[in-house]
Amino acid sequence: MLRLSFLPLWLRKLLHLSALAGTVVYLSILITIGSYAKQLINHPPTQQADAALILGNRAYLHGKPNPCLTGRVDEGLLLAQQGLVSTLLMTGGLDYEDQRIEAVTMEAHARNKGFGGEILLESRSSSTLENLTFSRPILEAMDIQNIIITSEPYHMWRVKKLVEAGHLGREINVNYAAAPTQCWVSWGMAFKGALREPLAIINNYAKGYF
Repeated sequence: MLRLSFLPLWLRKLLHLSALAGTVVYLSILITIGSYAKQLINHPPTQQADAALILGNRAYLHGKPNPCLTGRVDEGLLLAQQGLVSTLLMTGGLDYEDQRIEAVTMEAHARNKGFGGEILLESRSSSTLENLTFSRPILEAMDIQNIIITSEPYHMWRVKKLVEAGHLGREINVNYAAAPTQCWVSWGMAFKGALREPLAIINNYAKGYF
């Protein structure tokens, strides 16, 4: 345990208050994104769109396709099976951990599952912000104006804030579909990705992305 007795009392109090404030902020964000995640799970999309924009994640885990990623693709496939979309846009670039391109891994999974529709690839992005920014010209080139963004439940609040900030443009109508992946079903908001999400949100705020 870190001892702070060598510091002046006023500084120790300030550090304790800062730590308390940081904890309150973190927990508040965690509750907010968890509540929004449950809202989306309980109210899946019902209106048709031109395409599903499926956000990337690490491609492989322990030598196998990452279930946190393939679950997002499965949600896009479900939207297609329901007749809500006919085109899938996979977005995600090179993983430095395993040298795989996320979008290509996602496409292969969709094809292996029997999807025969159109698949578009955005294979340069390395963050959620870039997922949206680099997908924008592809959507515009294909004259796609209505989309359903698909990702894991805990991820969706930040995605929505980035969309509202204009990183996907202002002309595209967006709905959201939370993908109950294996990672989410097993751990929910206790999943390590969900536990890191408040820090990613704080980081995005600090960088002026919202």
